[in-house]
Amino acid sequence: MNPTLVKDDALRAEALEQYGLVEAAPDPVVDDLVRLAAQLCGVPMAGVAMVGAESLFVNSRVGPGPSRVPRGNTPIEQTILGDTVYEVPDARYHADFSPDGIMIAGRTYRFFAGAPLTTPAGVTIGCLFVQDVAPRKLTLAQIDSLAVLGRQVVAHYELNCRIRQMDKASRASHRVESALTVERNFVSTVLDTVGALVAVFDTAGRIVRFNRACEVASGYDFASLVGRYLWEKLIPVADIPEAIASFERLRGGKFPASFENQWKCRDGSIRRIAWTATALVDRQGQTTFLISTGIDVTTQRGAEATLRESEARYRQLVEGSLGMVGTHDLNGKMISINTTGAQSLGFTVEEIVGRNLADLMPRERKRDVQPYLEEVVANGESQGLHYFCNKNGEVRVMAFSNKLIEAPGKLPYILSFGVDITEQVRAEEKLRTLIRQSNSILESVGDGIYGIDLEGRVTVVNPAASQMLGYKAGELLGRRMHELIHHTRPDGTPYPAGDSPIANSIRKLDTVRVSDEVFWRKDGTSFPVEYVARPQIDIVREGAGADGSGERTTKCVGVVVAFTDTTERRALDRMKDEFISTVSHELRTPLTSLRAALGLVSGGALATRPEKMQQMLEIAIGNTDRLARLVNDILDIERISSGKAELHYTMCSADDLLRRAASTQQSAADKLHLHFALGPGHMSGIQVWADPDRIAQTLSNLISNAIKFSPVGGEIALSVKALDENEAQFDVHDQGQGIPAGQLENIFNRFQQVDASDSRIRGGTGLGLAICRSIVTQHRGHIWATSPPGDGATFHFTLPTKASQHLG
Repeated sequence: MNPTLVKDDALRAEALEQYGLVEAAPDPVVDDLVRLAAQLCGVPMAGVAMVGAESLFVNSRVGPGPSRVPRGNTPIEQTILGDTVYEVPDARYHADFSPDGIMIAGRTYRFFAGAPLTTPAGVTIGCLFVQDVAPRKLTLAQIDSLAVLGRQVVAHYELNCRIRQMDKASRASHRVESALTVERNFVSTVLDTVGALVAVFDTAGRIVRFNRACEVASGYDFASLVGRYLWEKLIPVADIPEAIASFERLRGGKFPASFENQWKCRDGSIRRIAWTATALVDRQGQTTFLISTGIDVTTQRGAEATLRESEARYRQLVEGSLGMVGTHDLNGKMISINTTGAQSLGFTVEEIVGRNLADLMPRERKRDVQPYLEEVVANGESQGLHYFCNKNGEVRVMAFSNKLIEAPGKLPYILSFGVDITEQVRAEEKLRTLIRQSNSILESVGDGIYGIDLEGRVTVVNPAASQMLGYKAGELLGRRMHELIHHTRPDGTPYPAGDSPIANSIRKLDTVRVSDEVFWRKDGTSFPVEYVARPQIDIVREGAGADGSGERTTKCVGVVVAFTDTTERRALDRMKDEFISTVSHELRTPLTSLRAALGLVSGGALATRPEKMQQMLEIAIGNTDRLARLVNDILDIERISSGKAELHYTMCSADDLLRRAASTQQSAADKLHLHFALGPGHMSGIQVWADPDRIAQTLSNLISNAIKFSPVGGEIALSVKALDENEAQFDVHDQGQGIPAGQLENIFNRFQQVDASDSRIRGGTGLGLAICRSIVTQHRGHIWATSPPGDGATFHFTLPTKASQHLG
């Protein structure tokens, strides 16, 4: 047992006995407060625990749990030792309860929060607690609400205690009165045996008769008081002037008279006596004596004072409550409401009392009132949410716990307790919005993202990560990620989890970046990745007080890993290397030929052979042209691909574009005796939305290719047709050797030709078709080739026939 807790056991036992809480049955009011605590804190389990001699016993409880718990190092005892709300957000990481959590009756709890129950005398008798098997953390509003409910539990116990005391005093007073009544009935003529105090005075105010009841009450015997004035012995000094004045009024004939005064008894105690006085007159009607009968009302007045104090305390409790406390009848008409509740809606108490609940609600919520009233009448209680409009029209949300009160001889009414949770509801809605936004971001981001806890188990994974790894999200959650995707190095050797940079980020609490590792898919294949692992840091305040003070420490609770599949990037790097290699080759070959030809000419070796010199010069000119074409094509494709080539769109005639492109290639066609045949779409009047210069360049490249691969005397067919009202198709057909099926897509890549020797034999750069594809793609069109066996090749591309805001 906790020594600090044990030393107050005697005081605690005395307080529990005083409040009648030792082995007491559950109290319905406390049950309501416990349920309200569970509801406000959003947990399935709550209760009120008291400290017994050997164990902790639970008087009221919501949810499963034992009625007794052995004393020891429990969070309930930690709560009782403090004076504020004690909270354990996650017991598995708490210094006193890790790593197993809070074990109670074979069940593990990870979350606990409790408010100490401290009596006005300063004795902590137990606590109001909430707990859950899952970790969580209370908001400041929930912590304040738990503390307030704890104080309300104590106030309820205090009120019950006062009521019992008053009942006991009332019963004692009743017994005294009964005994006096029996005594008066038994010997009514003998003053000494009457139950009431009877004193007889002469007209001067001296005592002439003092019955036995007076002797008992005052402690004086009759013999010591007879012939003396009342104020000589029995009236306190401070009250003597008032006592003399009262006697003078009685002697003046103001009968009957009722009054109260205080007696100072022989033992020094003060008794309060309520008197009724009248006169004894002679036959002539003259007052001869004054007779007073009195009752000792000391206990009654004390009980009344206690009751008034208790009522004032209860009223202060209600008025000082942070929530709404009120009553209404079975039709929903407000009978009473505390000031806090009225002010929370912007009204005064007077403005709310007498109004119906429906009058205070938004129009769409008025229909909720009748089902609520029916539920209270049927079940005797109801819990839930009410939506009220404040004076400014703003909707406020109240969490309520109401109970039907039925008292004999009185109309039934409903006692209502509510807490304004508007800000909590708004905060929860904002949290849900943030969660939805976070989930949307995780679902829409292209990179793979997953989170793991300190054991390496997956806590969250986005769809991109699941897809790249070949798993469903449910197959990854809760499993050790390293064993699934990071178990083997790129060279095939085992990869211990402790050697992983991800584990290192936890140890060093630092972000790590890795660009040369692989992850393994579910099917056993791997892919290269680049990833960033960032530890999740939680800030903890040790010894935190209510003002948030305390030493700040940090701890790692997990790691978030974002990774990218670098397969395509590496392929692009290889393509870039191949591109540079090809360009170098394409530049070096004509330069070598050019240098050799010019070297022969400049060296004079061909001075006597003019025809050979002319041949060398033609070779030099041809290679120079080839270099110029290569450089221009490279510049064109880079400008177009990067978007730096500005396009000037307009509506233009498809027929004019065909004629313009054919005319630019007419001289080259004439050398091979080729002729152009315009297809059935000629003079069709088709208009396209395009940059005419770029489309003419595309057609010229396609026609140039057709000329290169057409046999001498052949035909090149040019045509255009409307596919629908939004798109037109251009076709360029040659009668050449055709294109193998496996090359139909590759020929549009850079430096790709059907035959590697084509660039040397036919003078091509291998970039013309790549340029065509870039231009058509910029126009939101599509380009492709077909080549049936023995029927040459046809190049097709499409263009829009209507202006588009995306192109203009």
